[in-house]
Amino acid sequence: MTRTLLWRGMLAGILAALLATLVARVIAEPQIDLAIGYEASHAAHHAPAAAEEPELVSRDTQKGAGLFTALALYGAAVGGIFSLVFAYGYGRFGRIGPRSFALLLAGLAFLLIVIVPGIKYPQTPPAVGQHETVGIRTAAYFMMIGLSIAAAVIAAHVRTALLRSLRPIDATLLAVGAFALVVGVGQYLLPVINEVPADFPATLLWNFRIASIASQAVLWGTIGIAFGLWAEPVLRRA
Repeated sequence: MTRTLLWRGMLAGILAALLATLVARVIAEPQIDLAIGYEASHAAHHAPAAAEEPELVSRDTQKGAGLFTALALYGAAVGGIFSLVFAYGYGRFGRIGPRSFALLLAGLAFLLIVIVPGIKYPQTPPAVGQHETVGIRTAAYFMMIGLSIAAAVIAAHVRTALLRSLRPIDATLLAVGAFALVVGVGQYLLPVINEVPADFPATLLWNFRIASIASQAVLWGTIGIAFGLWAEPVLRRA
């Protein structure tokens, strides 16, 4: 059964990637074009005599096949991992149906992988930031994702332990407090990275971040809905 859920999760991830690509193409890519235009004008103003570097991959390819390929690979990977986590967790958290549990799990993944890390390291357009710090920025962001997931695991164990002596609502509130404490301490200890130029348009930055969150919301929402629909018949037969 796990193998069946695995390939269905990967298919759900690819479908989610297709829809997320459409959303990103409509609302995120125009913001990236504006950010690239800002970078080009800024570079021309500071170094007008510098020769223009050749474009290795055209913007049309980046916005079309390149964007879908990257999101399809990402969607298939996270969809497969999602299905394995679903297979492990289903039936362990009360009497909840597969579709409801898939949606709950997708919402939790969206919170832990997108929202919580984005509080510390919000998304910025590719044209913003220094090339020399790509490595440390990437490492810090993935550390924030790992911290968010670890905090959720700790909170789950705290809630389980407190249920022996407290009511469920009290145990849940204390577990949420433990999650917030771990995340807050981790965000305080992780390095601060802010490379957005002072004269970068605030509206452009805001629109890009909203578009990035919307694309991720479509991705995870589609995975939760599609996988729940495709997993339900498998679990009924089992």
